[in-house]
Amino acid sequence: MSALEVGLPDRVPSPEPGELPAAVTIWEVGPRDGLQNEQAVVPVEVKLEFLRRLADAGLRIVETTSFVRPEWVPQLADAAEVLAGLDRRDGVRYPVLVPNSRGLDRALDAGVADVAVFAAATESFTRRNLNRGLDEQFAMFEPVVRRATDEGLAVRGYLSMVFGDPWEGPVPVEQVVAAGRRLLEMGCGQLSLGDTIGVATPGQVEAVLRAFTAAGVPVASLAVHFHDTYGQALANTWTALRHGVSAVDSSAGGLGGCPYAKSATGNLATEDLVWMLDGLGVEHGVDLAALAATSAWMAEQLGRPSPSRVVKALTGA
Repeated sequence: MSALEVGLPDRVPSPEPGELPAAVTIWEVGPRDGLQNEQAVVPVEVKLEFLRRLADAGLRIVETTSFVRPEWVPQLADAAEVLAGLDRRDGVRYPVLVPNSRGLDRALDAGVADVAVFAAATESFTRRNLNRGLDEQFAMFEPVVRRATDEGLAVRGYLSMVFGDPWEGPVPVEQVVAAGRRLLEMGCGQLSLGDTIGVATPGQVEAVLRAFTAAGVPVASLAVHFHDTYGQALANTWTALRHGVSAVDSSAGGLGGCPYAKSATGNLATEDLVWMLDGLGVEHGVDLAALAATSAWMAEQLGRPSPSRVVKALTGA
């Protein structure tokens, strides 16, 4: 008998009213951020089945793919084919990552309604990821964001290397806030703060979020994106929730990494996040059993166990 069949986890909400958000929006990144770091290219039909199962499990935002150049991320070279075969569900958003104006053109041709741009808070990573300097990246993204909003698309800004950079070490908080504000001011409706290499700890998360608040950035415009390299992703998420953040990025089964930062391991597993939210009585809309079964199925497709502790506990995968 599984834990879910006997009613676990028990729901024990925070004793302090208003300490946590009543509901959390889960931004599922497995099909994009998860699969982009796989050594082998996952067949289109498997990706489409993965997307279908994620929607069936109740996820309302499923980041689908990225219109990057195939030589950069060959695992996502089939973006147009995936979007053409996608069974789009009512009430489900399917964002895609666009690196530049050409990527936006392709997204518009594919009928996409949500796009995201991927910036960084450090010079070193920006040079490696975009072949541009820290300031130059914004000159590239500004016309993309402006045209996307003019076309009626929702635009999200990712900010990577917020809590540490493998080449530069700790990142000054004021540098992070300045970069994040530039993305918001150019028209991004939401800013996702990324712990790309998974080095953040709760005190650092609190410091960064307080700095954004002090700079006049509404917490409602912020999301968090944690990697679990050092086992801190859930603790960091808890800290963000207590600060009022109600949008959390995660990846089904804990898939993912970053092709340009080799020290980055998997994302926060969606199942691990949902287990914690269930125990806290925070609404999220996801069927945990169906999601865990989906990640166990994907683990079979990839030929290796799921790194998610909850998936292993519920399914043995």
